[in-house]
Amino acid sequence: MIDEQTDKPRSSFWKELPVLLGVAILVAVLVRAFVLQTFFIPSPSMENTLQIDDRVLVNKLVYDFRSPERGEVIVFKAPTEWSGNPDGEDYIKRVIGVGGDRVVCCDEQDRLMINGRSLDEPYVYSVDGRRDKPADQEFDVTIPKGRLWVMGDHRAASGDSLEHWERLQDIDQSTIPVDDVVGRAFTVFWPVSRATWLSVPSGFEGIPNP
Repeated sequence: MIDEQTDKPRSSFWKELPVLLGVAILVAVLVRAFVLQTFFIPSPSMENTLQIDDRVLVNKLVYDFRSPERGEVIVFKAPTEWSGNPDGEDYIKRVIGVGGDRVVCCDEQDRLMINGRSLDEPYVYSVDGRRDKPADQEFDVTIPKGRLWVMGDHRAASGDSLEHWERLQDIDQSTIPVDDVVGRAFTVFWPVSRATWLSVPSGFEGIPNP
């Protein structure tokens, strides 16, 4: 009797295992499709915040409930004019200005200004004590509603809103639609030695609304 009782649970487990595996796979697919996704960093455009081959975790659900905010690092579907890829390509940049914001370069201390308030950007790329300029030429733009002005932290190596504004002088082609945002990158999880949260820098806290 003891042998028969122990055999039944074992038999039941092996019968249920394919179902459990199927459910686990389905949950993983749904999470990846709608909630979380991993992305790797292929370029130096966000150095030193993000290094080439870093892996980041992206929350794909957050912007179903609110719009992207200044200072957040986002993944978005790049316009074909940006990537040159008609099949689409994911970019990762930092949100500097949102719809209605006036972004200006620069104040007397060579800082960007948003809605009249200077922005401290300690995350901008630097090496051996030399720091990228926030922009390599002056500009004064107002971001259209429903669009975002995005820039890489490594300003000298980033194809972003600034680069396209300097080339095209067209605010629509220099910004991205909010609807094209995939999600918010909120943590570096690989390599483990670089694991960190991608929080909003404190300099954005004092920026007034337009």
